[in-house]
Amino acid sequence: MTDEQVKKKFLYINRRAPFGTIYALESLEVVLIGAAFEQDVSLAFLDDGVFQLMNNQDAAAAGMKNFSKIYRALGDYEVRKLYVEKDSLDLRGLTVDDLMPITYEDEEDDYNEKPSLIFVDKAEMAKLIADQDVVLSF
Repeated sequence: MTDEQVKKKFLYINRRAPFGTIYALESLEVVLIGAAFEQDVSLAFLDDGVFQLMNNQDAAAAGMKNFSKIYRALGDYEVRKLYVEKDSLDLRGLTVDDLMPITYEDEEDDYNEKPSLIFVDKAEMAKLIADQDVVLSF
């Protein structure tokens, strides 16, 4: 990317459960494409979208492949900001401990692992959305 080119900030909002529809998987595929084009990519998980980050998912009953482990590899694609709305977790009876530990290796800090999950309230989420160049909702 040249100095004249500016990275656009892309936020992918995930509002649906991981299985039963194709939205969650399609969102993940689009995120990987955006990252491949060196955009500033982040994800937001609201409403039932928080279920996409749950530990020990079982997709067998839905007849779908479990793609949840791909979230753990997003740091390798420089997707390091996964925003989780705290109210959505609370309303669904979930805690931070129910979610997968998703980290990335920080090259600027001797490759130490850092958390990718960032927990925000509704006001912080609204500000985050307003600060983006492109917002796509799934």
